[in-house]
Amino acid sequence: MLVHALVREDGTVDAGELYTVAGLLGMTDQQVRLCVKRLVAEGRFTHEGRGRKAVLRAVADATGAIAPDAAHVRLAYRQDHGLAPWDGVWHLFAFGVPESERAARDALRDTLLHLGSAPLQGGLYACAHPIEPLVEARAHELGIAAAVTSLTSTDLRVGGVVDPPALAAELWPLDAIAARHDELADFARSCLDRLGRPEPLPSAERLSLAVRLAAAFSYAMTPDPLLPAELLPRDWPGTRARHLMATCWTALAEHPATDDSTPLPRLFALYEDIAG
Repeated sequence: MLVHALVREDGTVDAGELYTVAGLLGMTDQQVRLCVKRLVAEGRFTHEGRGRKAVLRAVADATGAIAPDAAHVRLAYRQDHGLAPWDGVWHLFAFGVPESERAARDALRDTLLHLGSAPLQGGLYACAHPIEPLVEARAHELGIAAAVTSLTSTDLRVGGVVDPPALAAELWPLDAIAARHDELADFARSCLDRLGRPEPLPSAERLSLAVRLAAAFSYAMTPDPLLPAELLPRDWPGTRARHLMATCWTALAEHPATDDSTPLPRLFALYEDIAG
């Protein structure tokens, strides 16, 4: 997350900036070196130079590893603004993959969960969003497309429960998801308090706040299936938390730094653009 958050518009990361921000976040130089080594080994970045004078360069990646789940974030804000109402359709996915292809089966399951699906029973998942193209593409990639079945329903029943909001409460851990959003909202408020103070905000601290915000946002959003408002309790904390985050992003972008030569992280800028 830290390295990704510091990618600049030209796709590079300044190692000196990386070590400085990492130090503010309580990371040691050794932890940074190990992180960089892993990212280079995974083929996500190339490395030029040595120590704090080095430059990391992001490798082009169609999967969006540098800015993960931008579409997920975009959908969240569209729903928050009432621009993506639910059509009342459940999207169901079933698969039967033999044990000999366990790795592919587990990968497909992880994809379904990542895309906001919930398990109904063994090998059967439900989602409130039309994710069929993404699931089919992943199944083809894994070589198990023939083992996957998809269908839609407007009268899904699980154990006698048919009311959509009641089904959502049964299938997804809404209390745990809400708690993460409450934490995000609390952190966003603390950031706004800091930005509201009259004293200057050093560039390193500004970057540190941006990375912390991105990390807090990711922590709250990663397990969130982004259920439509029609399926959620009233006053859902996710909407409130994302509004506070958007306010933070704008405040950070507009807040003068003592050294304005240091840009905000790319990931932060991307989220700001989507939220706006």
